[in-house]
Amino acid sequence: MTLSRRHFAQVAALGLAAASFSSHPSFAARARFRLRYGTAFPSNHPAATRIAEAAEAIRKQTNGEVDLQVYPDSQLGSEPDMFSQTRSGALDFMSTSGVNQTVVPVGGINAVAFAFKTYDEVWAAMDGDLGGHVRDAFAKIGLTVMPKMLDNGYRDITSSEKLILKPEDLKNFKIRVPGNPLWVTLFKALGAAPTPINFGELYASLQTRVVDGQENPLALIQSAKLYEVQKHVTLSNHIWDGHYIFANAARWKSMPDDVRKILTEGLDAAVVKERADIKAFNTTALDEMRKAGLTINEIDTTPFRDALRASGFYADWKQKFGTEAWSLLEKYVGQL
Repeated sequence: MTLSRRHFAQVAALGLAAASFSSHPSFAARARFRLRYGTAFPSNHPAATRIAEAAEAIRKQTNGEVDLQVYPDSQLGSEPDMFSQTRSGALDFMSTSGVNQTVVPVGGINAVAFAFKTYDEVWAAMDGDLGGHVRDAFAKIGLTVMPKMLDNGYRDITSSEKLILKPEDLKNFKIRVPGNPLWVTLFKALGAAPTPINFGELYASLQTRVVDGQENPLALIQSAKLYEVQKHVTLSNHIWDGHYIFANAARWKSMPDDVRKILTEGLDAAVVKERADIKAFNTTALDEMRKAGLTINEIDTTPFRDALRASGFYADWKQKFGTEAWSLLEKYVGQL
């Protein structure tokens, strides 16, 4: 089934209504567990709409005893802010990818550049032993991680003027990246000028040319309307990006087993649906961006991978992540 942006907007409206329904007096009086879930995803992105749907399903399944409220669009703060809030217990749940790497380095291992060639490799690794290794690392700092990761998609490069087709095109290119070391070192190794900017400020930064371009998955480029302030899309697929769903461990452990089971199953079911949404949406997003006047450019990624290997990028990150984690990664993707 092909999903349109209109469909996502409709689902978002339903999802947000469901997420805010707990404010109704009858539900508020009934809820034993009032939980807040924060995300930077736009309200019309599948990662927000599917979690909102899950919140409503969980609410109904528990007869209103579990009230999971979903706040998209960085309403509760930036991703680093929400991550810190979840660690401290000020927030119950949140999802993110890169920012967690500053606290748990191995949390970013899924983002090793050009590692995952296919989604089969991604899900085998992240639903399997590699993901388990990462979840265990987060448990040591007071965070419980849900078994399945949301799909944020393969990340692609967009630019306002300069066409990016080969590594040399990135020389001195000022590109917005999330604020974590893996992204920064990746683009530095390719000769670019990586500039960390919070996602909530990205559209304005592109519009005012604070940066020359950015890199994000197609679904996010589309749902956040970044294509309105860019001219070119380079299908680099340089990083597979997923969002872990984090819960404050103390809050999680304080809830009964049956409540934790319902939450886990509900959120995992939402993730499975979201993954299918992203797969279908990518084709639609490309078509809509072409109609908006953007050029869509496919590239040979081999020269990029060779440049990273020559720069010592892979050797450096193998050392940083550690032999055990790197071996688990290469178990699924082959030698890097």
